[in-house]
Amino acid sequence: MASRLVLASQSPRRRELLAQLGLALEIRPADTDERVLPGEPPRDYVLRVAREKARAVPGDLVLAADTAVVLGGEVLGKPRDADDARRMLRALSGTRHEVLTGVCVRRNAGALGVELDAVVATEVAFARLGDGEIDWYVGTGEPLDKAGAYAIQGSGGAFVEEVRGSVSNVVGLPLAETAALLRRAGFPLPWERP
Repeated sequence: MASRLVLASQSPRRRELLAQLGLALEIRPADTDERVLPGEPPRDYVLRVAREKARAVPGDLVLAADTAVVLGGEVLGKPRDADDARRMLRALSGTRHEVLTGVCVRRNAGALGVELDAVVATEVAFARLGDGEIDWYVGTGEPLDKAGAYAIQGSGGAFVEEVRGSVSNVVGLPLAETAALLRRAGFPLPWERP
């Protein structure tokens, strides 16, 4: 019997994405510091946080991820409040930005433990937004707990003009790359099981 996969996240979006793969999950949110370190490049940041989350949670097989919206080299995390969400949306308006997700799979098998990880990048083109659109969107509450202050899978998807790369990455977990990491860690995916 395959090990139960532990998701080191409280993100409902990651849980929903993994459910699409038919994976049984145990949810154990990691309590880690997600602040960007001074001078830390965005790719290093998402990978470091994903690794720290995976290491902070017990389990035979742990999956952790961290997603950041990056504009001009600056990591846009979750907004502090509605004003911060407005600031982020104004900055993203009419631009192309990158969404980075660090994914880490940690398998504990005694002395034979393994840690596999990847960083996935997706380019997103955002529509030019006026103050009315921004105020309306912030008023929905949707952007307040999302990296970069928008949800492509929600109302914020109306502002996305183009996506180059993994759409599930923009939601919060690149499914193809995550499946590949799980497979490399020796975790059979539902369609590979007898």
